[in-house]
Amino acid sequence: MSGRPESPPRTAGDLLVVGGGPAGLATALYAVRAGLDVTVREPRAGDIDKACGEGLMPGALARLLDLGVDPPGHDLEGIRYVAAPRGRRRSPGTAAEDGIPVGTSSAQARFRAGPGRGVRRTTLHAALREAVAAAGVVVEPVAVREVRPEADGVVVDGRRFGHVVAADGLHSPVRRGLGLDGPPTRLRRWGLRRHFAVTPWTSFVEVHWAPQAEAYVTPVGPHEVGVAVLSRTRRSFDGQLADFPALRDRLGGAPGGDVRGAGVLRQRTRARTAGRVLLVGDAAGYVDALTGEGIALALTSAQAAVAAVVAGDPQRYERAWPALTRRYRWLTIGLVQATRPAPVRASLVPLAQRLPSAFGAAVDALARPA
Repeated sequence: MSGRPESPPRTAGDLLVVGGGPAGLATALYAVRAGLDVTVREPRAGDIDKACGEGLMPGALARLLDLGVDPPGHDLEGIRYVAAPRGRRRSPGTAAEDGIPVGTSSAQARFRAGPGRGVRRTTLHAALREAVAAAGVVVEPVAVREVRPEADGVVVDGRRFGHVVAADGLHSPVRRGLGLDGPPTRLRRWGLRRHFAVTPWTSFVEVHWAPQAEAYVTPVGPHEVGVAVLSRTRRSFDGQLADFPALRDRLGGAPGGDVRGAGVLRQRTRARTAGRVLLVGDAAGYVDALTGEGIALALTSAQAAVAAVVAGDPQRYERAWPALTRRYRWLTIGLVQATRPAPVRASLVPLAQRLPSAFGAAVDALARPA
């Protein structure tokens, strides 16, 4: 030891964003708009993929367009719930009028706020990366090892920043390192997603209901659909798809891409801030992908976090977060818990058929900006 005092960490800028997924890149764009000096750290190269439903609700699409991000994809008219027939399977086929497999029942509602869009996750990421590059934001291809909040800033691997936004995903290492993980949950669900080279048969997001799982079918291009399965049991994608014979028949043996997985989906947090560190997107806590609001929430929380940074008051974000996410949390927790019993799941589509106004109001609530 030389006996010399350690040099203070070098000041690097107003804001560091940890994580270069949609939540992190959106945070960077809002920060540039607010006049902040922002840097992003993301060790993964190229366009980042993730297991998700890939349906942008109208509110999420409106926020992206406001940021100048307009990813190509497939227009979405609304949401359709589909239930397979009980008892003996009927022969596969397709109803001529709307593409619904023969032998199934369904209920659908159109978005009142305008169309959504089915967009491959890699396509969305590419569009956000392009916007961030055009805004002059530096994206450093390095991993973050240590985040240390201090009274007047945050030291990250020896460099001091005014604030840090952690947008590093469902199993956020920053959240864990700061002791912000909440208690484990008994609500354990996993997700799998695969793309199929088939012409979309509908412009609706189809949610197929089975006793233990749901399958979400989203058109993402003129000759491609994404199928995401959420389930309480861990099985292969083909094993999960076996619970949806009508959907499997509808895919007709079309070539499938790689399978990606995610889970446990439910993630609790003790708080969304630690000093001048703010958690955004999935890192801030997550319930379930059932309602398809992940991107909308990421954008909403990114904007709120930047507003708190500009105000020099991270607790402003902590105070705002419960209200920003209340609708999503209540609706999603309620629907996941309510549909755990098999009889309730079996009655969901018939109930939506009998109460079309209520089903339409629920879909409208999902479509509106958070």
